[in-house]
Amino acid sequence: MTTISHPNPIQAGIIGAAGYTGGELLRILINHPGVSVAFAHSNSQGGKKISDVHTDLLGDTDLEFSSGPFSALSDRLADNGVLFLCSGHGASGKFLAENTVPAGVKIIDLSTDYRDESAGFVYGLPELLRETIKTADKIANPGCFATGIQLALLPLAEKGLLTDEIHVSAVTGSTGAGQSLSPTTHFSWRNNNLSVYKPFTHQHLAEINMNLRRLQAGFAQPIRFIPYRGDFTRGIISNVYTAFAGTIGEARQLYSDFYQAHPFTHVSAQPIDLKQVINTNKVLLHLELHDGRLLITSIIDNLTKGASGQAVQNMNLIFGLPEDTGLRLKAPAF
Repeated sequence: MTTISHPNPIQAGIIGAAGYTGGELLRILINHPGVSVAFAHSNSQGGKKISDVHTDLLGDTDLEFSSGPFSALSDRLADNGVLFLCSGHGASGKFLAENTVPAGVKIIDLSTDYRDESAGFVYGLPELLRETIKTADKIANPGCFATGIQLALLPLAEKGLLTDEIHVSAVTGSTGAGQSLSPTTHFSWRNNNLSVYKPFTHQHLAEINMNLRRLQAGFAQPIRFIPYRGDFTRGIISNVYTAFAGTIGEARQLYSDFYQAHPFTHVSAQPIDLKQVINTNKVLLHLELHDGRLLITSIIDNLTKGASGQAVQNMNLIFGLPEDTGLRLKAPAF
């Protein structure tokens, strides 16, 4: 882990702190050397100890969940503050419409509400917009599928090499659906099961197309995306393929060059598997060439690089900290 001396720690507040992304943020932030958790807000768990809900944090924090109006808590962020919005999709826009965030407080939204960069938000994919993120006041954190798929395609887009339709097959763990119960999140349905959902229509396609066009103006090829629900809890594996006229050596060099300066995205010469990235902020990519088609396998943890880890990565950039501060996390491996 990067170590720093921070005389004026970042004051972090979390709205929606009892859910999966809120819990993941707390796990990272309470061990971050430049951050003090000012409050963790939850309407459903107010007054309870955080470790009674996120039980893995027993012994790590004595904080309790806050509840009630944001106005009673906002002053805690007035000095060097950041507000993370971890409520469900649609809730962030409602929250910001109903509450006043103190001037100077940075906002990082983990929902879909502002990924179109409306209302002054900047799209928070550091491998694409690192320099813009550094000067932003409001960040729209990318979607989990969108993160893995974009990182599989950005090097091709930068060189204008997306000339044919793109095929994507990706499987996500159950935590990608959030904590609210539904028939497809129950253990008895999910275990030993696999299913397709939202074929060709997934909401993350909008941000993927938006950002590919940043690098390759006029990109208009269809993206044929088939998402799957997997019978595991966390992680996303995406297999992406499209036409490529070069050699596999040229493809590997292209990807290595593109991600050389980015601490979390790595190209593997060997086949990859999900356990290599679980509980980490890493993205691993593996390339193969078959009959003129480049296959890019991309793996991420949907709760870290796909959500809360990337949110902290964005926070580090905004506040001028080393990008990897608090994020050198180890995968379980077995």
